[in-house]
Amino acid sequence: MEFTVQEGKLWFLQTRNGKRTGTAMVKIAMDLLHEGMIDEKTAILRCEPQKLDELLHPVFDKLALSKAKVITQGLPASPGAACGQIVFHADDAEEWHDDGKKVIMVRIETSPEDLAGMSAAEGILTARGGMTSHAAVVARGMGKCCVSGAGSINVDYKTKTVEIEGVVYKEGDYISLNGTTGQVYAGQIETKAAELSGDFKELMDLCDKYTKMEIRTNADTPHDAKVARQFGAKGIGLTRTEHMFFDDQKIVAMREMILADSVEGREKALAKLLPYQKADFYGILKAMDGCHVNIRLLDPPLHEFVPHDKAGQETMANEMGVSVSEIKKRVNSLAENNPMLGHRGCRLGITFPEITAMQTRAILGAACQLKKEGFNPRPEIMVPLIGTVQELKQQKSIILATAKEVFAEYGVEVEFEVGTMIEIPRAALTAAKIAEEAQYFSFGTNDLTQMTFGYSRDDIASFLPAYMEKKILKVDPFQVLDQEGVGQLIKMAVENGRATRPNLRTGICGEHGGEPSSVKFCAKVGMNYASCSPFRVPIARLAAAQAAVEE
Repeated sequence: MEFTVQEGKLWFLQTRNGKRTGTAMVKIAMDLLHEGMIDEKTAILRCEPQKLDELLHPVFDKLALSKAKVITQGLPASPGAACGQIVFHADDAEEWHDDGKKVIMVRIETSPEDLAGMSAAEGILTARGGMTSHAAVVARGMGKCCVSGAGSINVDYKTKTVEIEGVVYKEGDYISLNGTTGQVYAGQIETKAAELSGDFKELMDLCDKYTKMEIRTNADTPHDAKVARQFGAKGIGLTRTEHMFFDDQKIVAMREMILADSVEGREKALAKLLPYQKADFYGILKAMDGCHVNIRLLDPPLHEFVPHDKAGQETMANEMGVSVSEIKKRVNSLAENNPMLGHRGCRLGITFPEITAMQTRAILGAACQLKKEGFNPRPEIMVPLIGTVQELKQQKSIILATAKEVFAEYGVEVEFEVGTMIEIPRAALTAAKIAEEAQYFSFGTNDLTQMTFGYSRDDIASFLPAYMEKKILKVDPFQVLDQEGVGQLIKMAVENGRATRPNLRTGICGEHGGEPSSVKFCAKVGMNYASCSPFRVPIARLAAAQAAVEE
């Protein structure tokens, strides 16, 4: 409050909201509630969902940060603070981590092959990619700090150096990342763990009391599922099966399946993958016992899994008993001009139905085993990237036929549902027809936004600053759901789907599921749940409760 006293009279000149940390925000709201100054609904509305991030991730020591030097700016892809030595390759990140070192993985961009290194790193810095790039999505799921799309950095893998604003940093040099602001600092900045208080839990309990929408999580491992459940997730809205294939033994079998030139060859490789997949699903379903677990069948293009380096191709040639030139030829045959719109999603299962059958057998086999052990698994099988009802119908027939075989084999049946991911505009437009086959819709808003705008989610960073400056866009549409365009497709699909199937469950599993205004929109159009990265679950819970209170 700014005031003055003039000739014995008090004048208030102006007031504005005081700055406060996330912890202070929660404490003030809860103290006012305890003192009877505000009611429960007001306490919920007094808190800003995004500021809860500060209670969930490591932060920099303020004194140390005040002395630090910013060397470049990227996108705040995954919140938190991280400090470590630069490494450029996933193998090095793992090796250095095993030696007790803290590392920051610096890449031009990441791919599924980098998962082990990303897991070992304290944080990730990439030159390319937007807020829904591979690095951003995976880092948020892991709770890792990430700065993506830092276009001013020049990464040289051969010399193991990165040039930032004219200064060359070598492997082993220290840098620090602020994933909340997108800033990158030279040297080491001390970090400290965020503190969770009883007030935070009390606020979350209030949210559960008033919310009408369930909050689930996007999780690909039992660890992620457990973390999300601790944060209050009521189930899994998206398990990406492709992230399960990159351990050493799994990737060899996966590559053998992709590079096989016959059905028999693929089935032989799939038989090797089956026990691995079943073990993965067993762990996730067990961690989420009694809760819905929505598992997406294989989605990305196959070229992401195959070896593009000489050593990897030689390994596969020896494994499969063919020449290196034959492996290279098969790898090259998988290249596509636009893989995001190419041979991926349900198209893989239609071309290679044995993949759908193997994954279904693994999911339901794990569920049957758990049921025999006294658990309550609740799997959902999701067919990705459909554009026509015929695609879903074809895949569903394989799933149901395989389920019949699995249940006969185990002598027990498990309830499960078959649904689809609405991520192609045509699917949203024909939702009434698709609902004849789908028991639920899960909106994959990353791809739905990409295909509706015609913007590449990995390349938008190259022109987004100009669009924001010229006010063509107010916000990054991959961060905040475009309610005017993409949102109308979602609203129409929900309404038309329920016109066909009144009890149709609908949810969102794209990265917008953890963004407050997007969550509120989903509640407004009548979705049953929103699903987000584990560390965004509390944010989504608060946003969903606010949506219910604001009605």
